[in-house]
Amino acid sequence: MGKTQFRIGSGFDVHGFEQGRALIIGGVHIPHDKGLAGHSDADVLLHALCDAVLGAIGQGDIGEHFPDTDPQYKGVSSLVLLKACAAKLLQFGYEASNIDCTVFAQAPKLSPFKKEMEKNIADVFHIRLDQVNVKATTTEQLGFIGRKEGITAHSTILIQSI
Repeated sequence: MGKTQFRIGSGFDVHGFEQGRALIIGGVHIPHDKGLAGHSDADVLLHALCDAVLGAIGQGDIGEHFPDTDPQYKGVSSLVLLKACAAKLLQFGYEASNIDCTVFAQAPKLSPFKKEMEKNIADVFHIRLDQVNVKATTTEQLGFIGRKEGITAHSTILIQSI
């Protein structure tokens, strides 16, 4: 039996806000009074996408590959982590076909930054912009997101054999 031509992966991540940190989402610095708490730059969108990539190739999750107990990842840009996941995708004989992401945040407003996020992701995977979609939504002031305590993201990736 040969290699599966198409596979799909899904990823989810959540981070709470923390004072004194920059807010980075999709590799983009977002002006805000708080950033997200985490060992790396806590880029919730790219972390979800890393998990989606790793899931699509059956290689566990982001915590297994980039543990928060490893000092080399302290403060690291999540673009570095995503590039490592994209390289692993190629190593397994696949390329990204389509990427769809949703960021859930009551604040700040993310719409002005979505295209730059899409470009960052497309650049990492060496794919066209029309193969990447980033959506942003609120939770209508419900739950911890609605109370502006944090942000979550969900990503889905379709990969195809090369």
